[in-house]
Amino acid sequence: MGEGVLGFDAGEWDACAGADNPFVSHAFLSALEESGSAVARTGWQPIPIVVDDTDGRPAAILPAYAKSHSQGEYVFDHGWADAWERAGGHYYPKLQIAVPFSPVPGPRLLLRDPDLAPVLIAAAEAVVQRHGLSSAHATFVEEAQIPLFEAAGWLIRTDRQFHWANRDYGSFDDFLGALASRKRKAIRKERAAAVEGLEIVRLTGDAIGEAHWDAFWHFYQDTGARKWGRPYLTRAFFTLLGQRMADRIILVLALRDRVPIAGALNLIGADTLYGRYWGCTEEVPFLHFELCYYQAIDIAIERGLARVEAGAQGEHKLARGYEPTPTWSAHYIPDPNFRRAVADYLVAERRAIAENIQDLGEYTPFKKG
Repeated sequence: MGEGVLGFDAGEWDACAGADNPFVSHAFLSALEESGSAVARTGWQPIPIVVDDTDGRPAAILPAYAKSHSQGEYVFDHGWADAWERAGGHYYPKLQIAVPFSPVPGPRLLLRDPDLAPVLIAAAEAVVQRHGLSSAHATFVEEAQIPLFEAAGWLIRTDRQFHWANRDYGSFDDFLGALASRKRKAIRKERAAAVEGLEIVRLTGDAIGEAHWDAFWHFYQDTGARKWGRPYLTRAFFTLLGQRMADRIILVLALRDRVPIAGALNLIGADTLYGRYWGCTEEVPFLHFELCYYQAIDIAIERGLARVEAGAQGEHKLARGYEPTPTWSAHYIPDPNFRRAVADYLVAERRAIAENIQDLGEYTPFKKG
């Protein structure tokens, strides 16, 4: 195990993480740590697990944390924790393999040497056993890596999000052309109402300054206070993010009389636009949909990106062209009785999720037949 993401050379970390998914980059994870957002004090003690090559350089890494609670994960195991505590066990701390506060599918096995995947998974199991932890949880694992965890005997859990798929659209109007007439008209009305009297700007790179982050911090605080009671991220995180990843950020702001009243933060991946945070200081009908969903579609089409992933939950995304998509997590539970109970629960949950995805698929706004 390392001493935190900050203890790694950025180049060596990113040689394992790759360049496709910005959330597992050294820049993003170290900003969470350095800003005081994901640290022991907040219940996210960074303990990356690393396998070195013969030259002593990282060849495989797990972005892992010792968690003292189940907040900020978006894969809910509070029921598991309660059951284990009632049985006389201590569920916390647990080992969490994740990107803190980010329900974004991506690699959780960061592999410069793909052959080391089983070794890395075994290392996570050894940490759990050596320290007497209740469990390990790899959340929002990209689909391609799920068989690796499954082969190691980890329990697989499914959930669903709503993602938008770019079917080679040349413009937003092309996308609308694929929708049923009534849905198409509804979206046009929403967009017109949302921006009336406002200016929408998109900022990236050096165009994003501290004044913009100050404004966005106010938006984020408002949303965080309503959702979680207190924001997960510190103000310093956004400054560090801007310093280290500005070219992979698109900040969409709504201005009234040149003053920002709402904003949405997106990160750019190799083929995906990731919508992450949003907030406002003035309630405007449909503005959330415009900044978070429609602007994201515009950006993805303009940049030739294959998908938009706009975060967790939100069946309201369905009517806006975002389709139900499965997500996965993997769970290691060494106690055989606890594992058996969780496994039985997951069988029923997977069936329910699959049925839900199928049912929701019937309600997409796209033309039928």
